[in-house]
Amino acid sequence: MKICFPIESDQGLDSRISDHFGSAPLFLLADTVSNETAVISNADRHHAHGACNPLQALHGSRIEAVAVRNIGAGAVGHLNRAGLRVYKATGGTVLENMAKLTTGTLPEYSPSEGCSGHGNGGGCCH
Repeated sequence: MKICFPIESDQGLDSRISDHFGSAPLFLLADTVSNETAVISNADRHHAHGACNPLQALHGSRIEAVAVRNIGAGAVGHLNRAGLRVYKATGGTVLENMAKLTTGTLPEYSPSEGCSGHGNGGGCCH
């Protein structure tokens, strides 16, 4: 499976997962079979809250899923409609989360579980 992880800095498979998908400076694209990776810059990083365009940010990369710590509900729906699965990264590194994915223990976001905003009771945990 080809999967995308939002990261703060490129440390390969040892990269730590960023707290939020849309504002991460980088995306690490990983293949769970070959462990090959590629890193791309998030060109959509400075969007207004709720205006994230995750597919534009990924520059048309051919992935099957993303694994994120936090993501807006709208972005989850947008990614799901594009045929991508959205997994809940449990912190730690890309490699730790890939191991959970391959053993079936990395949970998947439902469309109703994403962040609904920052402050004012929005429920975002970062």
